[in-house]
Amino acid sequence: MWAPHILQDPPAYTRQAEPEYASGIAHQRVPERPPEMAKRQYRMTARAEVRRQQQEPSVWDERSHPSNSLEESRRWYAEQIAKQMRKGGLFEDPFLPASSRSIGARLIQSGRNYEWLRPHEIIRDPQFVTDGISRFDVVQGEIGDCWFLAAVASLSMYRDLMQQVVPFGQSFDSHRSSADGSFPYCGMFWFRFWRFGHWVDVVVDDRLPTRSGRLVFMRSTDRNEFWSALMEKAYVKLAGNYDAMRGGATSEAMEDFTGGLTEIVTLGEKTPPNLFSLMEIAQKRTSLMACAIEAAADQIEAEGPHGLITGHAYSITDVRRVQTHYGQVELVRLRNPWGSQHEWNGPWGDKSSEWRNIPPDERKRMGLTFENDGEFWMSFKDFTRYFTKAEFCHLGPASGSFGSPTILEKRKRRWEVTQEEGEWVKYATAGGCRNYRG
Repeated sequence: MWAPHILQDPPAYTRQAEPEYASGIAHQRVPERPPEMAKRQYRMTARAEVRRQQQEPSVWDERSHPSNSLEESRRWYAEQIAKQMRKGGLFEDPFLPASSRSIGARLIQSGRNYEWLRPHEIIRDPQFVTDGISRFDVVQGEIGDCWFLAAVASLSMYRDLMQQVVPFGQSFDSHRSSADGSFPYCGMFWFRFWRFGHWVDVVVDDRLPTRSGRLVFMRSTDRNEFWSALMEKAYVKLAGNYDAMRGGATSEAMEDFTGGLTEIVTLGEKTPPNLFSLMEIAQKRTSLMACAIEAAADQIEAEGPHGLITGHAYSITDVRRVQTHYGQVELVRLRNPWGSQHEWNGPWGDKSSEWRNIPPDERKRMGLTFENDGEFWMSFKDFTRYFTKAEFCHLGPASGSFGSPTILEKRKRRWEVTQEEGEWVKYATAGGCRNYRG
């Protein structure tokens, strides 16, 4: 809902163009206007723009369906399946067609070829989910959407939260029945995201970009499992195409998965002295956590110190104080969405001698495993030294509003939330995402 009173006052008018716009209007003189007149004109322009946008059909209305409750959404999805079954054939999404338009210009111009295939054309026995959903199901593909995968991996650690975004009961079995809480296969899959202050339902068909019979973008470690590839496609539908997923903020994806409140903390010399304690609290309160090493454009996803990748996002999957033979140490567990051998190889890495100082019972309690799965431990000191920012998404009332009140009820401690609604207006108050500050 647009609230006129929340519009901010415009910046003060001066005779010289502001530096950030100077290149486009070099040496132009901006006529000075009385402040009150400028404010009135600014607000009138903003309100006129709002009225125009409200009268135009919204692309979001076409690409998604508003959701008031999980039960209502399940009924709506069952209706969509029934319509498709009556129509016959497999669903083909008109808003994300199996064409180069859905891939994006830059990826197409790179000269790579893509073949759109449904899972049963890729493998004999496709499954939506095999053996449950875990953070190890998430493997990055050819686009730089590590920010998105880091958020998905963090979300997957909480079954109740995951079920809100990836509703269970979906499969590739056309003989399923909605009567038992599942849905028959018709080439359509359903996901849910938090958009502009509300939950929305998004359906996509299961035609996926492949090359040589293998998925090109986000995939699971199990070739039979397709929930992760289809979830990425649903998010792509809102973004416009796969290329639009290149670069982003993990905290914003986590917000889209939960309706929570995001927070970004600068590391390095500016690390808050109580950050580790705050991370422990965040973990107890089911906050999603991630981190990144920011880098220059020519260092995006490049090999960095001790096996870390610069210009890359990681999930934070655990924080804990561990007792060693020499005292207590603060450790952080991270996961690289590449899901490979690209792991931290410094102190407390998988092959580090420091683990010899951990008593056997402590190692068992930590559930230690050392595999080339992209997950590793490192000291909190090294974490704040090499990573440049930590991102958090704290759950709020909307995070437990979908048939899963236990998400909030299970927690002994909760975040207190105050919410104000407003709207960014195109050409008036909108400034773009964090990657494109205007």
